[in-house]
Amino acid sequence: MDKSCVYPARRPNINLKKYMQLYRNLQEIKKPFERPVVTIGNFDGVHLGHQLLFHEVAIRAKRSGGSSVAITFDPHPLKVLRPDGIRLISTTRQKIELIRMAGIDALVILPFDRQFAKTTATDFVNNILCETIGVCELVVGYDYAFGRGREGNIDFLRGQGEQRGFPVTVVEAHYEDEMLVSSTRIRELVMEGRMSDVRNLLGRCYHIHGEVQQGKQRGGTEIGFPTANLKLSEEDLCPKKGVYVTQVLYGDKMYGSVTNIGYNPTFGENELVVETHIFDFNKDIYGHPIRLNLLCHLRGEVKFNSIEELSAQIQKDIATAKQILAEAAKKGFGSNFGQYA
Repeated sequence: MDKSCVYPARRPNINLKKYMQLYRNLQEIKKPFERPVVTIGNFDGVHLGHQLLFHEVAIRAKRSGGSSVAITFDPHPLKVLRPDGIRLISTTRQKIELIRMAGIDALVILPFDRQFAKTTATDFVNNILCETIGVCELVVGYDYAFGRGREGNIDFLRGQGEQRGFPVTVVEAHYEDEMLVSSTRIRELVMEGRMSDVRNLLGRCYHIHGEVQQGKQRGGTEIGFPTANLKLSEEDLCPKKGVYVTQVLYGDKMYGSVTNIGYNPTFGENELVVETHIFDFNKDIYGHPIRLNLLCHLRGEVKFNSIEELSAQIQKDIATAKQILAEAAKKGFGSNFGQYA
């Protein structure tokens, strides 16, 4: 068990912006933005590195009296170019909300397909950045590249900036505890169940969103612990199988909980399930949306010989989870464990 989960993640100062202009294609942009400072990226997870990038954009826009603009893509380009090659940290909806929270004035989401993938870096700069957006300044991550064959690298952008009169700022790689903050690394950590490391790189808890589904109805009647079930497909980024200390956000209230992610080996099933027992909770929430924060991995999947053995282990898991949550509360983290998720 990862005891470090009782410690808070590092979080930047977050500007809880109430309003952000959202454009889902270029046609919705009727005129160039007001002196825009622009950044481009996939921003999967909107991790601490991305947040520093947005902070730089927002600061420079405020300094120049202009607007901060982020450009991203939907779906993620690798979902189109290599459909079996990536599992995403965040959905588009989550990404929009997280970018809004980072204090960006406008988000442009470019629909990505194989035709768009043929766009050259030069055409992207000319037609999108300059003509449509009206870029005055560009801020990008240290490893960013775009356009057909990723030809639009940092050197290319700097050259285009010199020709067209917009400065290019490169935000260098960011490390937390000597670990590179990157979407690729976070995906690996999620699949390894290392949720405290995930939280350090994201700046918040890793979470799963969804509507509560009708399950097998065994939790309350047979096992003695009713559960809220979420759907998780094999195409989603799936955390390491097993039991987690979790929190459930329902409405505007956070509840402690314990969650099993796996295939229910005790019952011989092969369907991936996310089953959460919520503490001190007795509401009917079928069909209602919840957010599930994963705090730390308690144990792996186990096939028990009987329902009685399973029930006894769940009791132990609940006791451990409550202890961890209580320790977090003593440190002043309590119900805010996953606040900015």
